[in-house]
Amino acid sequence: MRDKDIAKHDPASVYKLPSKVLVDDALSRTEKIDILRRWAYDEREKAVAEEENMTRHDNERGNLLDEILRCLIVLGVDKDQDSPPPTKQG
Repeated sequence: MRDKDIAKHDPASVYKLPSKVLVDDALSRTEKIDILRRWAYDEREKAVAEEENMTRHDNERGNLLDEILRCLIVLGVDKDQDSPPPTKQG
Protein backbone atom coordinates (compact mmCIF):
# COMPACT_ATOMS: atom_id res chain seq x y z
CA MET A 1 0.00 0.00 0.00
CA ARG A 2 1.12 3.47 -0.72
CA ASP A 3 1.60 5.82 2.16
CA LYS A 4 -1.89 6.62 3.47
CA ASP A 5 -0.69 9.76 5.20
CA ILE A 6 0.62 11.21 1.95
CA ALA A 7 -2.58 10.26 0.12
CA LYS A 8 -4.68 11.98 2.79
CA HIS A 9 -2.81 15.25 2.26
CA ASP A 10 -1.95 15.06 -1.45
CA PRO A 11 -4.02 12.39 -3.21
CA ALA A 12 -2.79 13.30 -6.69
CA SER A 13 0.78 12.48 -5.69
CA VAL A 14 -0.20 8.91 -4.82
CA TYR A 15 -3.01 8.09 -7.27
CA LYS A 16 -3.09 8.88 -10.98
CA LEU A 17 -6.87 8.73 -11.15
CA PRO A 18 -9.67 8.99 -8.57
CA SER A 19 -10.91 5.56 -9.64
CA LYS A 20 -7.64 4.09 -8.33
CA VAL A 21 -8.70 5.16 -4.83
CA LEU A 22 -11.89 3.11 -5.20
CA VAL A 23 -10.03 -0.10 -6.04
CA ASP A 24 -7.34 0.24 -3.38
CA ASP A 25 -8.16 -2.67 -1.05
CA ALA A 26 -5.74 -1.37 1.59
CA LEU A 27 -8.08 1.55 2.30
CA SER A 28 -11.26 1.45 4.33
CA ARG A 29 -14.41 3.07 2.95
CA THR A 30 -13.91 5.99 5.33
CA GLU A 31 -10.31 6.47 4.20
CA LYS A 32 -11.39 6.43 0.56
CA ILE A 33 -14.02 9.08 1.26
CA ASP A 34 -11.53 11.25 3.15
CA ILE A 35 -8.97 11.01 0.35
CA LEU A 36 -11.51 11.76 -2.38
CA ARG A 37 -12.95 14.70 -0.44
CA ARG A 38 -9.45 16.14 -0.03
CA TRP A 39 -8.80 15.67 -3.74
CA ALA A 40 -12.05 17.43 -4.61
CA TYR A 41 -11.11 20.31 -2.30
CA ASP A 42 -7.68 20.57 -3.94
CA GLU A 43 -9.25 20.66 -7.41
CA ARG A 44 -11.67 23.39 -6.35
CA GLU A 45 -8.76 25.41 -4.95
CA LYS A 46 -6.96 25.13 -8.28
CA ALA A 47 -10.10 26.21 -10.13
CA VAL A 48 -10.40 29.32 -7.94
CA ALA A 49 -6.76 30.17 -8.61
CA GLU A 50 -7.36 29.79 -12.35
CA GLU A 51 -10.37 32.10 -12.16
CA GLU A 52 -8.16 34.68 -10.49
CA ASN A 53 -5.63 34.28 -13.34
CA MET A 54 -3.03 32.79 -11.03
CA THR A 55 -2.40 29.79 -13.30
CA ARG A 56 -3.21 28.78 -16.84
CA HIS A 57 -6.62 27.23 -17.50
CA ASP A 58 -6.67 23.45 -17.63
CA ASN A 59 -9.72 21.90 -19.34
CA GLU A 60 -8.98 18.56 -17.71
CA ARG A 61 -9.59 19.95 -14.21
CA GLY A 62 -13.40 19.94 -14.57
CA ASN A 63 -13.34 16.38 -15.82
CA LEU A 64 -11.15 15.31 -12.90
CA LEU A 65 -13.47 16.93 -10.36
CA ASP A 66 -16.45 15.24 -12.03
CA GLU A 67 -14.68 11.87 -11.74
CA ILE A 68 -13.89 12.49 -8.08
CA LEU A 69 -17.53 13.31 -7.38
CA ARG A 70 -18.66 10.18 -9.26
CA CYS A 71 -16.34 8.08 -7.09
CA LEU A 72 -17.80 9.65 -3.96
CA ILE A 73 -21.29 8.79 -5.19
CA VAL A 74 -20.19 5.17 -5.74
CA LEU A 75 -19.14 5.19 -2.08
CA GLY A 76 -22.58 6.44 -1.09
CA VAL A 77 -21.66 10.09 -0.56
CA ASP A 78 -23.97 12.59 -2.26
CA LYS A 79 -21.87 15.32 -3.87
CA ASP A 80 -24.17 18.11 -2.67
CA GLN A 81 -25.12 16.65 0.72
CA ASP A 82 -27.51 18.81 2.78
CA SER A 83 -26.67 22.37 1.76
CA PRO A 84 -24.40 24.15 -0.67
CA PRO A 85 -20.90 25.04 0.55
CA PRO A 86 -20.23 28.64 1.64
CA THR A 87 -17.38 28.90 -0.87
CA LYS A 88 -16.33 27.21 -4.09
CA GLN A 89 -13.83 25.17 -2.14
CA GLY A 90 -16.54 23.47 -0.12
